[in-house]
Amino acid sequence: MSLRDRINQEMKEAMRAGDKRRLGAVRLLLAAIKQVEVDERLSPLPDDRVLAVIQKMVKQRRESLEQYRSAGRDDLAEQEAFEIGVLEAYLPKALDDAEVDALIDEAIAASGATSMKEMGKVMGVLKPKLQGRADMGKVSARVKAKLAG
Repeated sequence: MSLRDRINQEMKEAMRAGDKRRLGAVRLLLAAIKQVEVDERLSPLPDDRVLAVIQKMVKQRRESLEQYRSAGRDDLAEQEAFEIGVLEAYLPKALDDAEVDALIDEAIAASGATSMKEMGKVMGVLKPKLQGRADMGKVSARVKAKLAG
């Protein structure tokens, strides 16, 4: 079963259960996936692209959550936190720091990178392994630190 099929199934389950909050969050996700499918003329969207859409939505909601909390809008912050929980259920289990560092070391060795000029090679090896399982911005910073030092 593809990830998109699983999301559709969970939308139906939320409808049957009458869970309006969950249904709303899942519908937002399906709308975002559908938008990418239309924009890229690619249907159905492969699982790796669906994961990218989910990650983007989680990132947006985390940013909104911080803004709502700083503005004292706890009601909106609570809704964002709920949606983050729904979306993260579709992402693979996140890797811890030690696992990410081990994969970075492995990628540096596999690509033969020795300087910052070759960072793109390392990231090219890492991206398929870490997509959806780690924050790529933080991974990039770690790779820079290892290649520079």
